[in-house]
Amino acid sequence: MQSIIRIGSRESRLAVKQAEIVKQAVERNCPDIKAEIVTMKTEGDKILDRRLELAGGKGLFVKELEKALLDGRIDICVHSLKDVPMEVPEDLPVVAFGEREDPRDVLIYKPGRTSIPEGGVIGTSSRRRELQLKRLYPSCTFRSIRGNVQTRLRKLSEEGFDGTVLAAAGLKRLHMEEAAGRVFSVDEIIPAVGQGILAVQGRKGRDYSWLSSFACGKSRAEAEAEREFAAALGGGCTSPVAAHAQTQGAELKLTGLYYCGGDIYRTRTRTGETGRARQLGAALAEEMRREEEDGSVR
Repeated sequence: MQSIIRIGSRESRLAVKQAEIVKQAVERNCPDIKAEIVTMKTEGDKILDRRLELAGGKGLFVKELEKALLDGRIDICVHSLKDVPMEVPEDLPVVAFGEREDPRDVLIYKPGRTSIPEGGVIGTSSRRRELQLKRLYPSCTFRSIRGNVQTRLRKLSEEGFDGTVLAAAGLKRLHMEEAAGRVFSVDEIIPAVGQGILAVQGRKGRDYSWLSSFACGKSRAEAEAEREFAAALGGGCTSPVAAHAQTQGAELKLTGLYYCGGDIYRTRTRTGETGRARQLGAALAEEMRREEEDGSVR
């Protein structure tokens, strides 16, 4: 077993915090291993002036890390699973899913505000969030806002936004929960696929038993159901697909969002066996696609 493990991470404060979670788990489980974090700026961190789907999609957050992994400059890399494209290179599989943090979205108000005014402006670059927020805040307009957590909070304070939406998981990992003004339930706003789950990517054929204390089977099942649902619908950054799975023992409940075009979407829930998470995701996607094609639900 290696004595030093190099963990690749984006440079943002949140990304480094997430890499530290993995680092601590590895060092607790294997006292003979020293883990170190290697940071790098990804293309997705550099492009902040347009929506992600117009800039190249989720892959912009992982390409540099994947190249470093292939080159042997790092041994693993840590991602927010929601940033990982649906298609993962066969030689760079996701080798562990961490215990899921709070998957919900939260609304943060402009400093000094306790609500969003009628006709207010909400900052989000996520089409998934915008679609669902329009039902909750029909009088509001939506403007793109990009950057890490600190950058978005600065823009919220300095620019013409009345609020912005972030993932609760990121705020909690940064110990910034007090910034949240409203926490949306997963029924009000279905989260992004994989939201709240950390994914560790490695090289095919390597032994990653030293990640055993970090890996979470519950998260793996939920991730597989959500990602299979999204993949079956061609989901990614360019399509506002959303899905949220919850395991309860041997049962898994999956709620999916199907985009119909314009500002129209539908949601549906299906339950099945936790051990057949992928099949459940595919079945829910097929059910919703068939309903749309048949025109049975409008």
